[in-house]
Amino acid sequence: MHQHTDEKPWPVVVGVDGSTGSQAALRWGLAQAKLTGSTVEAIAAWQYPEVYGYSYGWDPSMPEGGKFAKAAEHALQETVTTVRGQLDHPAEVSIRVAEGHAAQVLMDAARNAQLLVLGSRGHGTFSGILLGSVSQHCVQHAPCPVVVIPEP
Repeated sequence: MHQHTDEKPWPVVVGVDGSTGSQAALRWGLAQAKLTGSTVEAIAAWQYPEVYGYSYGWDPSMPEGGKFAKAAEHALQETVTTVRGQLDHPAEVSIRVAEGHAAQVLMDAARNAQLLVLGSRGHGTFSGILLGSVSQHCVQHAPCPVVVIPEP
């Protein structure tokens, strides 16, 4: 397990996007943090949709990113509030919203984590055995152990 120099366990990082899968991941992460005496860092990532660009009248100096950041923060806060409300004495949670591709944001956060917890997001006929692209990337490249929780 990764630890700080003062022997306090590093946080359990949980990727949250508001989906039922991320709710399950947060629930599991909170239980694990409680067992290890750690905390949870719940993270939501956002980025401009690919259709945004100069040809669509977007100007980087415009405050449009605030809309996406606020939507991500709202989904994150709502998920944390809902899941914590379902548990008795859950671990402490800090929340963070970051701009960038979800996989990269989570990989950066995982550098200082004892564990990275994600929901699965499979697609297609074999959704039960496939991981979403973010989960797949993190499983293959994270600097800490990764737990992928299937959607309930």
